[in-house]
Amino acid sequence: MLSDVQTHMRGRDMIDTQDWTREEIETVLDVAFELKRQRALGISHAILRDRVLAMLFFYSSTRTRASFEAGMAQLGGHAQFIESRTTQIAHGDTPKEIGEILGRYNDGIAIRNVDWGLGNAYIRAVAEASRVPVLNMQCDLYHPHQALADLMTMIEKLGDPRGRTLDVSWAYAASYQKPISVPQSLILLATQFGMNVRLVHPPEFELMPDVVEQAKENARASRGSLELMSGFEDGFRGADVVYAKSWGALLTTTDEAEGAKIIDQYQDWITDGRRMAMASDGAIFMHPLPADRGVEVTDEVIDGPQSAVYDQAENRLHAQKAVMALTMG
Repeated sequence: MLSDVQTHMRGRDMIDTQDWTREEIETVLDVAFELKRQRALGISHAILRDRVLAMLFFYSSTRTRASFEAGMAQLGGHAQFIESRTTQIAHGDTPKEIGEILGRYNDGIAIRNVDWGLGNAYIRAVAEASRVPVLNMQCDLYHPHQALADLMTMIEKLGDPRGRTLDVSWAYAASYQKPISVPQSLILLATQFGMNVRLVHPPEFELMPDVVEQAKENARASRGSLELMSGFEDGFRGADVVYAKSWGALLTTTDEAEGAKIIDQYQDWITDGRRMAMASDGAIFMHPLPADRGVEVTDEVIDGPQSAVYDQAENRLHAQKAVMALTMG
């Protein structure tokens, strides 16, 4: 299956989808859909037999760990779980040492590090030292594999994404200041594929200006659009996809107590049935999970017929398998 695809993807890092062309992302999606079909038919695709992926976590995980481990097993390889706090990484192993050594032991390195101001720089430092592909399982700035699964899900549910309206909205959450990596990767990839993106948030919850400018440039090149909005309900009206989740006011304050005070001002930013009814006929609701139920979104929406969250979660597996097959094959 992979013999006809572009072999220059082998050895490539996946840290930010902006590092890949639209044509390369389309190849990833084509392979992801094919692997998903094969999985449904029970067809083995042990493309990565005897290959090992080191998975380094600085942050807790459910779907990311489970989907990468399952994906490597289904591709015929092995995923090696490494937790930073229970290894000598917490005691002084440098990014260069991790890249050099794990790159010699393994055929790929995947890292999850969402520490604000550190995560992306750490992953890129490891990649600089590594002789094998480095995959970003989420950092402080980007969550590329989540965005790939999101786009895959939108294509499955709605067809060609070009011209479709995507509401990427902040939502209230009482738990903690969540990373901005999900909305940043999502607006970058959706605008690359010609979607009309609405970025909706209160004034304290801006995304990084250079990311927003890059998304605007993507939209100009793809004939899509990026509209910045501050009214929660305005984002719903006529939208084909409602993607409402919380992220922290990290560009306003990194103090958790101050962040919590800011977040508490917007407790009414919750997706409920009345608001979903403002979206277009056939609109879908998406969320990367875990969701703060009854806070970010009501049960009637996340468990209702418009919800695509479980298909979205499943597609993490297939999108990641495609990236691993193309880069580690």
